[in-house]
Amino acid sequence: MGALDGIRVVDISRLLPGPYCSMVLADHGAEVIAIEDRRFEADDLYFSDVYRNKKHMTLNLKSEEGKKIFFALVEEADIVVEGFRPGVVERLGVGYEEVKRRNPAIIYCAITGYGQEGEASQMAGHDVNYLSRAGILNAMGEADRPPTIPAVQIGDVAGGGLNAVVGILLALHERNRSGQGQYIDISMTDGLLGLLALPNVLRKKTGREQQRSSSMLSHRYACYNTYETAGNRYFSLGAVENRFWRNLCIILELEEYVPLQYDESRRREIIDTLRRIFRQKPLQHWEATLAGADVCYSAIQNMDEVFADPRFIERDMVVATENGDGLEKTFGVPVKLGRTPGTIRHEPPPFGGTTRDVLAELGYSPAEIEKLYEQGVV
Repeated sequence: MGALDGIRVVDISRLLPGPYCSMVLADHGAEVIAIEDRRFEADDLYFSDVYRNKKHMTLNLKSEEGKKIFFALVEEADIVVEGFRPGVVERLGVGYEEVKRRNPAIIYCAITGYGQEGEASQMAGHDVNYLSRAGILNAMGEADRPPTIPAVQIGDVAGGGLNAVVGILLALHERNRSGQGQYIDISMTDGLLGLLALPNVLRKKTGREQQRSSSMLSHRYACYNTYETAGNRYFSLGAVENRFWRNLCIILELEEYVPLQYDESRRREIIDTLRRIFRQKPLQHWEATLAGADVCYSAIQNMDEVFADPRFIERDMVVATENGDGLEKTFGVPVKLGRTPGTIRHEPPPFGGTTRDVLAELGYSPAEIEKLYEQGVV
């Protein structure tokens, strides 16, 4: 019994933000029916890992019969998630007002790049564009070099998917009091602005814009930096507090640097000294030397190392699941509820793999289902 057991979600979004949101809900017990038009199958953008614990069906929402099936599902649903540009669901006839007319208690969550209104609402965009407009990309990368695009989708997941989860849970809680559903407008770019809280504090404190690789928490000082070791491996250091910095300086026999942690006049000298020292030994040496020393240190791991990391294995953050061809490793559920924990109950279905099952649950006969396939409804 997950925390969201008994909650039904109809997800008509695609790609990453919406499906990631509904995966989190599914991991915690919600019944999620993901709906996608079969014409998108050829795009090869079905990210199967975020479809675990869900049903996935194909449905042509431009057809009248397709809309009929959609409304049959949402009449018994608690949540709808969509990720189209503003206005698309209204043109399809499956927007909030139309759904609300049939199910007044529905919680309808729309995830877009720039929100439902305003001059940017119709602009096309992807993660890199949202990071750019929110001012985050400007702070990423080496000094005096072009900004560096991160290899993880921060806007899609943190700005969009996770904020959508928060909004949905807040709306569910409020519905328990009022009995009423509501509309949720999630902008990925809006969500990214919330990640700028500390950079903005530092900007106000120092009176200057945070520069790439030259802010308190981005390479400016030796205590919060990355270092190369022998063998072309790297580790990170996050000794912000002086007690952690002191521990490191003692280990490296650099006690004179203890009071100079944030000294501007000798900043480059300290960084260069640490770089020279750390390049002399391999990563394994520094892991053994710094382990347990309380200096805020970590090796920079690749994906293979992440999946083999005993810390993640013991936390059930790396788990083995059945994928049809045997076992494969995947990520676990990060929110650890004590009494009603989230679980991975079944593997992701193939694209449209449970269409027949969903239709059968709605009362369609095998012959009727075949006809829907022939007509291109599913």
